[in-house]
Amino acid sequence: MIVLQTKNLTRNFGGLAAVSNVSLAIEENELIGLIGPNGAGKTTLFNLLTGVYEPSEGSIELLVGNELKSIGGLKPYIITNYGIGRTFQNIRLFKELSVLENIKVGMNKDIKYGALSAILRLPKYYKEENRVQEESLRLLEVVDLLDKKDELAKNLPYGEQRKLEIARALATNPKVLFLDEPAAGMNPNETKDLMELIRHIKEHFNLTIILIEHDMSLVMNICEKIYVLDYGKLIASGDPDSIKNNKKVIEAYLGEDE
Repeated sequence: MIVLQTKNLTRNFGGLAAVSNVSLAIEENELIGLIGPNGAGKTTLFNLLTGVYEPSEGSIELLVGNELKSIGGLKPYIITNYGIGRTFQNIRLFKELSVLENIKVGMNKDIKYGALSAILRLPKYYKEENRVQEESLRLLEVVDLLDKKDELAKNLPYGEQRKLEIARALATNPKVLFLDEPAAGMNPNETKDLMELIRHIKEHFNLTIILIEHDMSLVMNICEKIYVLDYGKLIASGDPDSIKNNKKVIEAYLGEDE
């Protein structure tokens, strides 16, 4: 079943088409790679799909309930409520908060008590706070950060900060998770751990995952399908083997003989 699709999606910045007529069809529980040379439009496409930018043309549809709903141009918080979570190329944690508090922030949209319950400390307040605490600890266990729950986020090693950002995105309870260069800045051991984590959370949470990544070893080893952008246009899509041998993809990365 298709969970996310775009048709002729385009975003112009002045006279530049950063994304041009891109059509995607992403199915439930797929692990998708989005690759391309620097400046190909990958992050712009992510920003369109997550509500940071409005499309200039074309449509974006997300499976909400049992039907595809148009989400193009909606605010990011609305899109998050519909089931899209993301991480960013540059880590955006609340660095002065603890690891556990960062996860709790991600769950804020699903808290089911009002201001009065919080002020008066009514039973509903304690029930919800206990639920959020338990769910947050469970997510930290999934990403192997439970023993760091009381550490300030800024004090975590770089690789663990990446894991925490993924866990915070999971805390929004997404059905589609976007990872923007999750392996950027990681050493080979950290990248290997990240690959295992991505596989695990996909199966554990029954997620669709779409990632931008420059580490081709990671992409080719874990992605089931790969889309390739060049100058804002979709030039290829398919399984890793077909992408590795695609002439257009090779030319986009390495250039073309005169």
